[in-house]
Amino acid sequence: MDHKADHPATEHPATDHPATDHRDADRRAALDKRALAAAAVTVVLWASAFVSIRAAAPHYAPGALALGRLLTASLALAVVVLVKRVPLPPRQAWPGILTSGLLWFGLYMVALNWGEQGVDAGTAAMVVNIGPIVIALLGGWLLREGFPPMLLAGMAVSFAGAAVVGLSTSDSGSASLGGVLLCLLAALAYGAGVVSQKPALTYATPLQVTTYGCFVGTAVTLPFAWQLLAQLPGAPLTATLNMVYLGLFPTALAFTTWTYALSRTTAGKMGATTYAVPAVVILIAWTALNEVPAPLTLLGGAICLTGVAISRKRRTPR
Repeated sequence: MDHKADHPATEHPATDHPATDHRDADRRAALDKRALAAAAVTVVLWASAFVSIRAAAPHYAPGALALGRLLTASLALAVVVLVKRVPLPPRQAWPGILTSGLLWFGLYMVALNWGEQGVDAGTAAMVVNIGPIVIALLGGWLLREGFPPMLLAGMAVSFAGAAVVGLSTSDSGSASLGGVLLCLLAALAYGAGVVSQKPALTYATPLQVTTYGCFVGTAVTLPFAWQLLAQLPGAPLTATLNMVYLGLFPTALAFTTWTYALSRTTAGKMGATTYAVPAVVILIAWTALNEVPAPLTLLGGAICLTGVAISRKRRTPR
């Protein structure tokens, strides 16, 4: 009896599945590379924001600076949405958009700007770098992303590096309790805002999530309009240009590349990627502002980058 006719699908089991597996693996690798490139753009632009904030902050109050930045970003994103004829996000995406707009675009920016008035930049960086840890914990719990050992190990290494950078750049005794608490509030708002974005990206595009989240943040900061209108005429042109730059690039562009990358990977991995920001800030301040970093600062930046590399590494299957 010819049994081959009875079981045609099992005659060559080794020739079909490996090809499919290879195609799936190549597709995942391509997606991961695009997500990594988008995340790299975000990291560089967010790092450059620290230099612009430093230039604009002496001339604009925290709320006014946040509103000016968000207004600029909202106008730029509105033009893109109108030109590309992007429709409104579907109803299912709005809870995540509203939450991220309120917490991340609104509360985070105001709290961070305000908190940095009471603490030095190094202390603020150390406290705000709790944010990625919040993302990993909330993502593992609420989004069921789990707690991959390599991700947790990489975040621990990166946080240690961020602490080294913060210690090397902190001014002893210059931190107030109120400033620290405001920076902690900013870190919590940042972490919760990122986690709320992830479900929204299931139903809406990265451009939709970023644009309408930015609109929400702008609406939240509108009570500071009187400050912005009062301070705008007296501020030097360089400070205003830095505020516009913050809106166009570290907000409109960088938040869009962020959501693009977030839609293609886990919230925990994206949070860990932001630990590269302190290292990039060091390089930008070194090259653009001629601020030569101390050896301890360079060591902390290298530790941050090492932790990011560990967090992105996949466990080798046995």
